[in-house]
Amino acid sequence: MSYPRLLRTLLTALPAALFLCPVLAAERRPNVILILADDLGFRDLGSYGHPSLRTPVLDKLAADGIRLTGFHSGATVCTPSRMSLLTGAYPVRLGWTQGVVGYRMGIKDGMNPDALTIAEIFRAADYATAISGKWHIGSLPDCRPHRQGFESTYYIPLSNNQTDEIWRDDEVVGKPFDNRRLTEQFTTEAVRFIRKNHDRPFFLYLPYTAPHFPVEPHPEWKGRSGFGNYGDVVEEMDQRIGMLLDTLAELGIDKRTIVVFTSDNGPQTGEQSSALPLRGAKWSPLEGGTRVPCIIRWPGTIPAGLESDTLISAMDLLPTLSHACGIDWKNLSREQPKIDGLNLWDALLGKEGAATRTDLLHWHGMDSEPQAIRAGDWKLFFNRRNALENSGHAGKARPGHQAPADDSSPILFNLRNDPGETVDLSAEFPDKVKALRSRADELTAGIKNSKALPLSTPEDPTNP
Repeated sequence: MSYPRLLRTLLTALPAALFLCPVLAAERRPNVILILADDLGFRDLGSYGHPSLRTPVLDKLAADGIRLTGFHSGATVCTPSRMSLLTGAYPVRLGWTQGVVGYRMGIKDGMNPDALTIAEIFRAADYATAISGKWHIGSLPDCRPHRQGFESTYYIPLSNNQTDEIWRDDEVVGKPFDNRRLTEQFTTEAVRFIRKNHDRPFFLYLPYTAPHFPVEPHPEWKGRSGFGNYGDVVEEMDQRIGMLLDTLAELGIDKRTIVVFTSDNGPQTGEQSSALPLRGAKWSPLEGGTRVPCIIRWPGTIPAGLESDTLISAMDLLPTLSHACGIDWKNLSREQPKIDGLNLWDALLGKEGAATRTDLLHWHGMDSEPQAIRAGDWKLFFNRRNALENSGHAGKARPGHQAPADDSSPILFNLRNDPGETVDLSAEFPDKVKALRSRADELTAGIKNSKALPLSTPEDPTNP
């Protein structure tokens, strides 16, 4: 057993109060439910402006909490985005270089078992922890979720187009599964876990496969949306989440439960999903690739009806949710690679002058070198090919004034005025280009010069 993992084992055995902030150590701490859609586009909810999809449950969740419009997933595609979400770090710190498990990564590659996850942090604080849904960050024994902090597991190890097996811990409990019924099954398992653990704090991770391809509606939902198979699948997911929220209310724990809903990355090209008015899609460093819906509700704590365009990353959820629950996560991560996430809890509460994220690096899903940096309203692509060729759908940027024509030159956007990343301002603001490039180089050098974990890979070099 490696030292970081041994350290975590010892810490988990110590009294949970050692890791709790004094304010919450002596009282009931909030539960956390982290719901992750798969390939849901920025506009694919009614509350985010979709003209046809009906998502009343999630729309009500937004009305009762905060709706974030500047939230970015941890990466542009699912394996690295899930690594980032669960560890609070850029995925390149965890050995990721390109692709997803089973595509450009080996089918048996996975996140290093020594990576400290949010589930391990909450479990060390005496939370019941569970996953019900899609894992996709490693299927070798040491990489499985019950060895990454989840006490209760019910999951598919890969994407729903790559496997036909449902697992608990180390055992296959369903083969083949019916892809049409996965949303129902994952929700049923989540409700079972909540009922079993409602009298103690719990952390539930619910990463749905919906609406990832193949998009196949539940038999009882086929044709109900009026927006094709995609609409059927999204609207079913909305209603299943409603069942989850009803369970919280029935058990009287809704007011002490933080519910987070977001997506792992932008929409899959070729589906009916939408990121408008953003350009780009899954795999792309354009805004459509990583800017996704995010809703957070905690009745009585987060004011209802808040909206924020503050720049936030999925990496920020680990420190932010830990803080909200009174957990001092730093006591558990001293041997880990640097956590890039920030505690933005005060910003979620709408407090004036709260700390915010000032910048964020963007990667393409097939490259471990960053392609762009976001800082405030500005976004700089270091090479314009990354903004023009990897958009995920048709659409090209046009020059603002005398923009350089060389494809290797930078391209600059002002996202407040131009969320679709269409007007290049690099020639008009050369000092901004220089400053952003310098900041990106600083961040990238810091990542390359710091401790990193390699991927977990099988001994067989062919990695079948």
